[in-house]
Amino acid sequence: MLHLQPTPAPETERKPYAEAVARLASIRHALRLVDTFGAGPSPDLECGGRIAAAWDEAGEVRRGLFDRRSSATVQATAAGLEALMIEHREGREPHAEASRAMVDQIRRELEEVSRIVLR
Repeated sequence: MLHLQPTPAPETERKPYAEAVARLASIRHALRLVDTFGAGPSPDLECGGRIAAAWDEAGEVRRGLFDRRSSATVQATAAGLEALMIEHREGREPHAEASRAMVDQIRRELEEVSRIVLR
């Protein structure tokens, strides 16, 4: 006789803040790839745990704003990295000041996006 027991489905649902934290982590990782002047963003931007703790209290409006702003930051970061890769592929060295300005802008965006939830 065949007896089937339901097996619990693996936990595939991510915690609500997990994507938000992963998104910021991907941007910080990209900064480490670009920033030849240091080791990437300053430690105060490593706030994934603080965002996770504040996520539920942030409210739906702030979480939505965070989602839109962080998504735009990811897209801008990807575009900037793509431009740098094109320069390398074409045999040109990207302008150091332009690269530094991009890194600084991304850092500012990270800080602003993080503050949306951490207020």
